[in-house]
Amino acid sequence: MGTVNFLWNLTKNYFTFGLIGLTVSDRCASIVPVGGISMSPTFNPDDDSSMRSLTRDFVIVEKLCLEKFKFSLGDVVVFSSPANHKEKHIKRITALPGDLVSTPHYDAVLIPEGHCWVEGDNHAWSLDSRSFGPIPLGLVRGRVTHIVWPPHRVGKVERMTPKSIASF
Repeated sequence: MGTVNFLWNLTKNYFTFGLIGLTVSDRCASIVPVGGISMSPTFNPDDDSSMRSLTRDFVIVEKLCLEKFKFSLGDVVVFSSPANHKEKHIKRITALPGDLVSTPHYDAVLIPEGHCWVEGDNHAWSLDSRSFGPIPLGLVRGRVTHIVWPPHRVGKVERMTPKSIASF
């Protein structure tokens, strides 16, 4: 009877911690891998394809900012692709509602209310707002705050403000 009690208590504990972990991951923060070089050198600066699984960055994505869409210029965010909602991208916010953005593909774009403009730090290898336009803030899944892997890169992700926008 002692073994059954032990197994029952162990199962309850694992189930409880699993639910707590799922809630924290869904509502507060989660750790996600960063693939590709579109955000290099901020993420994956040493992208060596033979060692990619060991050297790619893992980051903390904070989700409390989603409650009131509290974002600032220079924040790095995770968002669902406007073309395929199952696909996630990590880019930097370079313009917020009311900002005017000038790009080679468009004369000037006024960012509408409820949207933002995102760009990768590595412009040559980034599929971002320059390709698909402003993204709805509702597609944003969280803000990247820290790099947690690999160990030599652990640290806070700095907010960098873009130089290519003009607010009116």
